[in-house]
Amino acid sequence: MQLALFDLDNTLLSGDSDYEWTLHLVNKGVLDRDVFEHRNMEFYEQYKAGTLDIFEFLDFQLQSLADNSRADLEAWHAEFMATTIVPMLAQPARDLVKRHQDQGHLCALVTATNSFVTGPICRELNIPHLIATIPAQQNGQFTGKARGTPAFREGKITRVEDWLEAMGLWWGNFERSWFYSDSHNDLPLLLRVSDPVAVDPDQALHAHAQTAGWTILTLHR
Repeated sequence: MQLALFDLDNTLLSGDSDYEWTLHLVNKGVLDRDVFEHRNMEFYEQYKAGTLDIFEFLDFQLQSLADNSRADLEAWHAEFMATTIVPMLAQPARDLVKRHQDQGHLCALVTATNSFVTGPICRELNIPHLIATIPAQQNGQFTGKARGTPAFREGKITRVEDWLEAMGLWWGNFERSWFYSDSHNDLPLLLRVSDPVAVDPDQALHAHAQTAGWTILTLHR
């Protein structure tokens, strides 16, 4: 048995779905441009710098889910998929996923971005399992808070291990395990698998991958 884990933003996707989702709502007039465009960029820069407070970010990002109806959110997301996300899913990324699936590997998308945003993207990629930050709901309405451990940094290991445990599995069941990521924020999970792969990596991850002799893969450049 073999395991293939994929980061989403700037890995399979040639962009950041969290960042682009907020821009989509700003451009639709759902969110105030003067407030949200600047704050969105601030959080994105903090993420790239490795200084992001995930709980502060989630308070920002998940509030728009709580403030709007599910019907409106899903309609806006369908537009978002068509106009923003599908054009950022390059064929080499789709082919990478399919190669693992064709070999019968257990595949999952592992992303810090919340599952409302990423669920349809996961389905578009035909990946059967999604491990994402979960926006809490009550009677179908989002609360604006996260449920459980965010799938961020070390939290990705926690969430992956919980997922495996729920299926009666653990790391030792796999002859090989891959994790594909672009970001130094994902070093904890990259260090946990047998075959870490840096995909169009940021500067810090590129340096680490070179030193460690990891595979460096280009999907978008």
